[in-house]
Amino acid sequence: MPHNMPAAPQLFRALADRTRLRIVNLLARGSLCVCDIQRILEQPQSSVSRHLALLRSAGLIRDRRDGMRTFYALTSWDTPLARGVLAAIRGHLAVEGDYLSDLEELAALRARGECHEEPAEPVRRRRGRRTIGTRGSSRMARRVEDDRAPHLPR
Repeated sequence: MPHNMPAAPQLFRALADRTRLRIVNLLARGSLCVCDIQRILEQPQSSVSRHLALLRSAGLIRDRRDGMRTFYALTSWDTPLARGVLAAIRGHLAVEGDYLSDLEELAALRARGECHEEPAEPVRRRRGRRTIGTRGSSRMARRVEDDRAPHLPR
């Protein structure tokens, strides 16, 4: 069995919760930001994060930070058992109750452009400040901004 996929007992233990099944059902349709998962499930951020952490520790999902957002996606479910379980989740849960409602809400968010899409490449943030005005003993560090609004003092 590949090292990244849990054994059968760990797989079923990680999926033995309705909320975690709902999350996997959503992530089977592509990566999602934690805020979108929370919005669709209508659950507190702390609860959603706890379930995501358990799924991540079981090796079923991966996360990626992009600035202030964290995106989650399924890992490669590459064993026959895992592929069968994922196929069952996609095929059977997608047609009933909350699982179907979750997918409809996801489709509606995406159609309205309100779903955060995971960027292909991580955004690199510029760090540091340039120092200007180094006269005397009082060095003042301030950000250099060439594109200030015209009404602001220079």
